[in-house]
Amino acid sequence: MFKPVLRSKDQVIEVLHKAQGAKLIQAESRQMMEGVLKVADLKVRDVMISATRMDMIDINASFEDILNHVIDIAHSRYPVYEDQKENIIGILLAKDLLKLQRSPTLNVRTLLRSVVMVPESKSLVELLKEFRVNRNHLAVVIDEFGRVAGLVTIEDVLEEIVGDIEDEFDTDEEAGDIFALVDRTYRVAGSTSLKRIAQAFEVSEWLTQEMQSFETIGGLIAHEMGHVPVKGEIFVLNDLRFEVMHTTAGVVKWFKVRPAAHRAKPLEGRHQKTALNSKPTNHVV
Repeated sequence: MFKPVLRSKDQVIEVLHKAQGAKLIQAESRQMMEGVLKVADLKVRDVMISATRMDMIDINASFEDILNHVIDIAHSRYPVYEDQKENIIGILLAKDLLKLQRSPTLNVRTLLRSVVMVPESKSLVELLKEFRVNRNHLAVVIDEFGRVAGLVTIEDVLEEIVGDIEDEFDTDEEAGDIFALVDRTYRVAGSTSLKRIAQAFEVSEWLTQEMQSFETIGGLIAHEMGHVPVKGEIFVLNDLRFEVMHTTAGVVKWFKVRPAAHRAKPLEGRHQKTALNSKPTNHVV
């Protein structure tokens, strides 16, 4: 029997689709195999987190500030810089901070892991091989001039093959959308409904009819700002200060919200009423 020779990736993908149609493989298997073919053509620059979006730690910050930052952001690894963000001196693992709790005399510098630097032109196949051999999970990306261009994690590479992997910011809808943080602020999902925000922070009185036409707080704030919010941007909506903590695919996934002191704490079941102006004051910081 004559068997055609596959001469391109498109032909391979076509065969995979036929195999799925014939129920020889499942859809998930086909998607993963397509992901492997896709990764072969990608470079680090295609999947890296840009330098402007990197969550970093200042080595000169106090232990309390570092601990609060790690708790609020909730990543497992952080690049650490000294004096300027271009000067990355190591990688701090969140779990290593526990050692400081046991031995307060230790210095944060003693906890730093070595930094792995990779060029943004490196192929993902080679990067994945390095991650596996060296047992690294994160690398700092540099451009052709030796400047920090961003960072890339093993998760970024694997997601190109298997699809989105739930991270520290991913929760099931049933798990909740508003979480209290240690500094008396709140982590709020961008997909939280305006009705939920109004109920949790007791701000129903300043929700205008126009505002209520938006389904989510993320959609409302993006509209008010006039552009896609980026990490670190701050938007003040009357008594609530929204700071963008995490974005994905151009959508805000999490805000850090700081309510005014006189506002009731969310999730505590309090129902006090406070008179406010009928029209909200909005501005970007």
